[in-house]
Amino acid sequence: MFKLDKFSVRLSVALLFACNVQLIYAQSNSAKYPGIGRTATAAEVAAWDIDVRPDFKGLPKGSGSVAKGQDIWEAKCANCHGTFGESNEIFTPIAGGTTNDDIKSGRVASLKDTKQPQRTTLMKVPTVSTLWDYIYRAMPWNAPRSLTPDDTYALVAFILSLGEIVPDNYVLSDKNIADVKMPNRNGMTTKHGFWSVTGKPDVNGNACMNNCVSFVQIGSTLPDFARNAHENIEEQNRLYGPYRGADTTKPPIKQLPGSAGVGLAHAADTHSSAAKGPAALFKNENCSACHAPNAKLVGPSISDVAKKYEGQSESLDKLMAKVKVGGAGVWGPIPMPAQAQLSDEDRKTLVVWMLSGGK
Repeated sequence: MFKLDKFSVRLSVALLFACNVQLIYAQSNSAKYPGIGRTATAAEVAAWDIDVRPDFKGLPKGSGSVAKGQDIWEAKCANCHGTFGESNEIFTPIAGGTTNDDIKSGRVASLKDTKQPQRTTLMKVPTVSTLWDYIYRAMPWNAPRSLTPDDTYALVAFILSLGEIVPDNYVLSDKNIADVKMPNRNGMTTKHGFWSVTGKPDVNGNACMNNCVSFVQIGSTLPDFARNAHENIEEQNRLYGPYRGADTTKPPIKQLPGSAGVGLAHAADTHSSAAKGPAALFKNENCSACHAPNAKLVGPSISDVAKKYEGQSESLDKLMAKVKVGGAGVWGPIPMPAQAQLSDEDRKTLVVWMLSGGK
């Protein structure tokens, strides 16, 4: 009679047990989503479950002072959002537009003021948990999720101090965050269908669908004083897609872009520096999304780069290597992405052109 040794018996039992477990696992998942994925582990869920809700559910323990927040702000945030939360031409202001009366009433009066130049974060956000949650998940821009809970408490405390919502010596923590009175805390309601599908709709009305016009042209205009305030928009925006930005060095066009091709991106545009020159290459490679001729955008202006490296014999090779691999630190913490797709010829053309000041 055929006999199994002890090792074979143990191996057979183990394989049988593994098959049974796998079968049970497959059956447990196949009922709802047959043949698709697996149930996430507790650790995997915890790694993603970091949102903080308006009732502060999900808020981790920790604390941070205004003073510590100011240090972190100046090192990681001020480059984009300004020393005092006034921000720059790329990002909207964080602080401003709120008063002590707003803090008392819970409604920001300047939201209804047509003379208010811009809506700031502290004017709009009704819950301090939203501020904490977004900063923790998404900031800083070049290194999201790098802040600890204590760092986040400190940054939120500093932002609140900018709006004079808390004093300069305040220490924010999971214990007292619910005591913070946001200026616009009463400016949002949850009693509508957007918050709960079973609730009352936030909009009520019936579409008449009678005497409708056959065509509506939607557009926008810039006031004369702002038309060329930050140089030519055409050279800064909308490099890809069907429409270019408006040429603000010229009077407004009489009609919006349409079948005549006014304002349309030219199909003949190429990525070849030989065909269109360095300025066209600069546009086509999307360099102008971060670099303007004479004003700082996300990165330094062309004139600033030319001035910094003027007279340096090694600057051409140095900047060609920098463009290829990318990097950060020279002009601030926001990194320049690598441009490895450029040929050596195009990369040299761009660098030489920028070192000349765009001439």
